[in-house]
Parts: sequence; structure tokens; C-alpha cells
Amino acid sequence: MAKTSKETPLMKQYNQIKAKYPDALLLFRVGDFYETFKEDAVKTSQVLGIVLTSRNNGSEDTSLAGFPYHALNNYLPKLVKAGYRVAICDQLEDPKLTKTIVKRGVTELVTPGVALSDDILQTRKNNFLASVWLHTPLCGVSFLDISTGEYYLAEGDIPCIDKLLQNFQPNEVLIAKKQRKEIEDAFGNGWHYFGLEDWVYKEDFAYEALTKQFQTNSLKGFAVEQLRQGWISAGAILHYLSETQHHQLQHITSIRPIINEEYVWMDKFTIRNLELYGGGQAGSVGLLEVIDKTLTPMGSRMLRRWLALPLTNLSQIQERHQVVQALVAHTELREQVRDHLHKVSDIERLLSKIATGKITPRELIYLKNSLLAVLPLRAITLPFEEVALKRLFERICDLEELCERIGHTLEEDAPVNILKGNTIRAGFSAELDELRNLSHSGKEYLNQLLEREIAQTHISSLKIDNNNVFGYYFEVRNVHKDKVPAHWVRKQTLVNAERYISEELKEYEEKILHAQERIAILEQEYFASLIQEVIAYISPIQQTAIAIGEIDTLCGFALLATERQYTLPQLDDSLVINLKEARHPVIEQQLPPTQPYIANDIYLDNERQQIMMITGPNMSGKSALLRQTALIVLLAQIGSFVPAKQAQIGIVDKIFTRVGASDNISQGESTFMVEMNEAALILNNLSQRSLILLDEIGRGTSTYDGISIAWAIAEYLHEHPTHAKTLFATHYHELNEMQNEFARIKNFSVSVKEVKGSILFLRKLVEGGSEHSFGIHVAKMAGMPPYVIEKAEKVLEKLEKTHQLEDNKEQLSEKNKEGMQLSFFQLDDPLLESIKEQLIHTDIDNLTPIEALMKLNSIKKMLKK
Repeated sequence: MAKTSKETPLMKQYNQIKAKYPDALLLFRVGDFYETFKEDAVKTSQVLGIVLTSRNNGSEDTSLAGFPYHALNNYLPKLVKAGYRVAICDQLEDPKLTKTIVKRGVTELVTPGVALSDDILQTRKNNFLASVWLHTPLCGVSFLDISTGEYYLAEGDIPCIDKLLQNFQPNEVLIAKKQRKEIEDAFGNGWHYFGLEDWVYKEDFAYEALTKQFQTNSLKGFAVEQLRQGWISAGAILHYLSETQHHQLQHITSIRPIINEEYVWMDKFTIRNLELYGGGQAGSVGLLEVIDKTLTPMGSRMLRRWLALPLTNLSQIQERHQVVQALVAHTELREQVRDHLHKVSDIERLLSKIATGKITPRELIYLKNSLLAVLPLRAITLPFEEVALKRLFERICDLEELCERIGHTLEEDAPVNILKGNTIRAGFSAELDELRNLSHSGKEYLNQLLEREIAQTHISSLKIDNNNVFGYYFEVRNVHKDKVPAHWVRKQTLVNAERYISEELKEYEEKILHAQERIAILEQEYFASLIQEVIAYISPIQQTAIAIGEIDTLCGFALLATERQYTLPQLDDSLVINLKEARHPVIEQQLPPTQPYIANDIYLDNERQQIMMITGPNMSGKSALLRQTALIVLLAQIGSFVPAKQAQIGIVDKIFTRVGASDNISQGESTFMVEMNEAALILNNLSQRSLILLDEIGRGTSTYDGISIAWAIAEYLHEHPTHAKTLFATHYHELNEMQNEFARIKNFSVSVKEVKGSILFLRKLVEGGSEHSFGIHVAKMAGMPPYVIEKAEKVLEKLEKTHQLEDNKEQLSEKNKEGMQLSFFQLDDPLLESIKEQLIHTDIDNLTPIEALMKLNSIKKMLKK
């Protein structure tokens, strides 16, 4: 108790406020500084690189770190980007008007997922706040970008939620405290989680929060009424915004469901393996960077969302293609559209600033100019057949009346800060104009007063000046002080002069000061009134912003197609993927100008050529072939043209990849276990329209195990009723024998040419399997020491003689009456005989992929004994 009694009033106030925000860094306004104390000060000094000091605050020395209040915009982004939640505590009253401690309170809580400052946000990327609610059998997830008003929700199992988290990349994830361990087990520790009380995730509470926000009686109008777990998670977001002092949310006007069947399914492994948003290594380029030709922030963010959620609806895709085709065909029109887009600011984020009361006069001018810049697109005359493009242009709302209102109210060169004055246009208000004339004509009035006083007093050197202490005054040199009128009042004596005030001068000064104060008040009132008028237009402005984003994205696709010679893909409801002279969109852009990209044909269907078994040495281009096929499908289904001479694509609903030997050793899993987990996920989620890319499956274990597993997986895919289309790249040449046993498996290889002991990669896909791996050749090309190369060649020669690899390969394709049998079962070994018995009595037709993998693991353990 003694310690508490010694607490200074300031620290007592600080501790009371800090207790309400224990999980946040508290920036505590003290005079002209934001101060942090105790542990907050230590963290702040480390992140910001500012001095950590200490001072006695009554009972103990307290750590202290602070910075000037006007530097908040410089320092706040660094704290938030470091993952901290920051509570901004301001002085709520003028210190001059109180004799006790200044009243203070938190005015805003900024978190990684809740930010409106341009210094924190990335222009071309959304800043999503997510909320996850685990439930059985379906979980809920929602995403909100408070800076744009975009609000989504979805339901699904844990892999579905995991995929959406990977797609949306939220900067903060809200969870129920009691579910933290389950959620970390399901989705890992890579997200900024923040736990909420369990009662926040309740049906009634969430439903009421959402209907209150949207001012509706139900959620039926948003097509989310049935997605119960989804809107439970979404309601928690609104609660969190309230708790973080974000109450002005008029720009959040609707919520959109993410219906899984409407978009291509890609799990988190596929998103990572296809390098949609960036490569796995620092500095590597992703697909998004290569195809982004947008000019506006809305367009860039929309392209990112489209890439995360490619469409499966044929008519919607074709409508996008029609717009792109029109913009490709009409070059002048495309350039005209882009000229207009060049003048557009970030309308979505300007709108959020209006709703939250954070917009500046200059930003409101930016909004007006942006809306006027795109208005001419509504009136563009288009050829009759370009119906889709015309419909898109018509979605731009006619907001000319609002723009005129803004232009009539604000000066075109309005300042960033309204307190700087000259915000309201001359002629808008007679009272304001009169006050400005009074303020501006002061010099002329003072000159007239000075001339009159010189004439009356005969003080030739008399002058009028002002300072912050006395205001306006007359200054009289000592040689003339006997001429000073009796009604003047002396205020200050200098070495060579004296200063006086008169009643007339004082009255004028008060008039000027009153005018300036009144000008500031009127400008703020008129500006606040204008903002309220703009808020009434939120819905059509948002509609216009979305239309601009779509126009910009599709216009970017048209420019991309023109510059890179992409072609219009023919999408249909068939089960065929037929690509002629297909190219990898990223790799071809990274090649030197003198090196042409070697294009290849790919053909897959569900009836004749379901699985392309592709062999070839490492570095020959197998992985690029697999990835480019998936990327072309994705580009086609987001509405873009594709890098191919010709492309027929039957709608794909799922893309799965198992690429490379990525491991998860940091989480205690071996390379092989991760590989099997990913493979099991694929085999358990097949559909008739799936596209599967398997690259070097089975290489995370020994050769025999690897061949067995790769063979089993390929056979399972072939025999599965969906006949899912598959590209299967492998270095196991033994798998070439599968073509002889399975009707829909076809062998291909990436051709190479052997020249004088070295190999030349031709990167051309040809029919037929490859007989050699050329591994030693590749090692030689990589610069391996000659001793190692020579030794490897000798060991290979010895192994080939000892183990008779060619004979084993022939035995692999033999069948006895019980079914497929690998060559090592013919060895005279009791252990292998028992394994053979196990396999013979296994009911393969009713064995799930997971059970099959467990059976293989059991056999592997038997072999190790």
C-alpha cells in the first residue's frame, strides 16, 4: 500500500489506462511528446532505435522512451509492422483550462490488421483482419479490410480455412481464447493471433452485430444466412473494431460469401509451389509481379484477389475474356481508358477516411478529381458487339453533382491540414469572405492609421509593429517621446525607444484576432458539413471504385496480351486440356532477350491420355512444364489471355501439386512424411475436373520404396473413377513400364542431346520415356570436382553390373495371377515371402490412400528388423 501512496498522479492515471490495454503498447501523450513507460518503453526503444532512459516516478525508477507528438506518423508504422498493437492515448482537454491533471483517454487502437494510416498500409495490397471459429463439421472464417470496406466470410473444413488464410494473407487473426491451441495446431504459429473472450463467438451476438452494422433485419440479402459459422466469425470482427475505438464504419456496407464451388480449389501447398505471389527465395519473382499491369490501387488489389480465387463459372470467365478481347482489338480505346485511369487515386481508401473522419481537404479534392476522371468512360461510343465492355463502363456511377458540390466548396489547392486555412473556396460564404477581407486588409488599414497618427503627432519616424507579448503597438524613438499623445499607454521601454498602445489599435487587434478565430471555426464547420454530404454517396462511390478496379485489371490483361503475344483461350465444359506451344509466363520473362523460350504442347483428357508420365534429367525443365500448365489454366480462369499459341481448356475445379522435396523438419516432420501428407491430401480430394501435378513423388525415401509408392499413386489415380488429369514428372525410369499396363498412361520425356561427354538440354517434350538420368552429367555441369565425377562414374558402372538394373526393370512389369509384383519378391528370402503374403491378402479395392501408406510403412519396418 505504501508503494501505491507514493505513486505520482501522472503514473496513477497511466497505470489505470494501461490496465485496460494490457496487450498493447500505450503511447501516452504528455505535453508535446508521446511517452512509453516500463516494459512498453523497453520494446519501443528497441523497435524505434530511440534512447531508453529512466526517471523517478514516486516509488521507483521507471523506464521511459518517447518521441515528439508530431512524429507519430513516422514511428507508429514501425511499431505496427513489428507486430505490436498500439493504443494512442491523447489529452482530451486543453492543459491551460484545468488546474488538476489533464484528462486523458485512448482515442485509437492500431493493430496489424486494423490500420487506416497511409504510412502503415501497402497501396497495392489489402490489409485484412481475419477471424477464425473452429466448429464441427464446418468451421467459419471471415476477412475485413477496414481501409477499403471489403468484407468476406466462408465456411469449410480445416484445409479449406487454411487455404483461405494462405490466399488472403491477413495481418492479424482473431480467435476465441479457448481455441488457441487447436488453431495453432491446425494453422501453425505464423499468424498474428489475438484471443477474444469466448462469449464474442455466439450466434445471437454475431447476428445482432451484423444486422445492426448493415441496418437490416436479416442477412438473407447478402446470401450468407445459411453460413452460420461464417457469420459467427464475422460478428467477432465488428466487436473487435468497437473495442479498438473504431466506431465510424459507414463504409462497411455489405458482406460477401466465398462459396468454395465457385472458385478453383488450391490448397496451401499448391499456392506455395506455383509461386503465385513470389518465389520461395528472397528476390525471386512470382506470377503476380509478372502479370500486374494495373495502374490503380483498386486494380492491383483486385488482381491479387482474382488470382487467389480463380472462377469456375464458364459464363463469368467468358465475359471477362470478351472485355479483354475488345481492349486488345481496339488499341486506341485501350490507351484512352488507361489515360483516364492514370488520373485516379485510391478511391476505396479515401472513402474509408471519409467514413472514419480522417480525410483531409486535399484528399477530398483527390476523390473529386478521380471521380471526374473516369466519368467520360460512361459516354465512350463502342462498337455494337462490345456488350460486355459497355456494361462494365455503365457500372461507373454519374457522380458529377457530388463533384460539383466538392469543387464549389473547396479550393482546388486545398491544404493537407484544415487548420492551415484557405480550405473553403472564395464566394462560398459571404460571412467568410467578409472576415477574410477584414483579416487580409489589415495592412492597408494599419498604413492609413499610421499616416493619420504621423500627421497628428508630427512624429516622422513613428511605426506600427506587433509581437506575441503585446500584440500591435506604436514604437516611438526617444527623441520624439515628448510628442506622444496623453491617451497612449506605455507598454515597454527600450534603450533608444518606447512602445505604446492606443484604444483604437487595441480594438483593431481584437477585431483581427476574432476574425481569424471565426474563419477557422467556419472553415471546419463547412468542411464537416461537406463530409456528411459525401457520406450519403458512399454506396455509388464504392460501386464506381469496384468497376474501376475491374476495368483496370482487364485493361492490364489486354496490355499483357499485346506485349507478350498471349492468346485467347477457348474455355468449355469438356474434360480436355489441349495447349499448343505453351510457355511459362514467369520464366520466359526472366530469360535474356537473345534466348528464346522453348514452347511445348500438352494434351490431357479423362478418356485417352489421363496421365502424362514425364521423365528426363534434372535441370531439363520437367518442373517448369508442370507449373506452366497449371499457371496457364489459372490465367485463363481469372479472365486473362494465356502464353500459348492455342489453348483449349475444359473448366478445372481443383489444382493439386506435390512439387519437390519440401520438408517441415522445423515442426518435427521428415521430408518423406510431409511428402506423404501432401500426397494423401490429393488422393482424398479428387474430382473429375481436377488437375494434378506430381513432381518427383517418392524421392524422399529409398529407391525401392520410392518406386513402389510412385507406382502405387500413379495406379491409384488411373483406376480412380474420376480419371483426374495428371502430369507426373519422375526420375524413376522404371515407371515408363506403366504405359504397357495402363491404357490412359502415356510416356513423354524432355529431350537432351549428348555431345562429347556433356549434355545439352533441348527442353522439348517428346513422346516416349527417357532411359538415362544423366545425374553425373548434371553434377559435372554444376562444377563438381573432377575426382568426384570420376569416382561416381566408376561406382555407377559397378552397380549396373552387380545389380543388373536392366533385368530388374523388366521384372517390374511382369504380372502373375495375383496382380502386380515387384522383382525383389522373387528372391529366396522368408521375410520377403511373408511380405508377399501380406500384400496378396490385402483388399486393395477397399483400401484408402492413408491405409495404403500405413501398410507400406509397416512393411518398411519389417524390412529394417
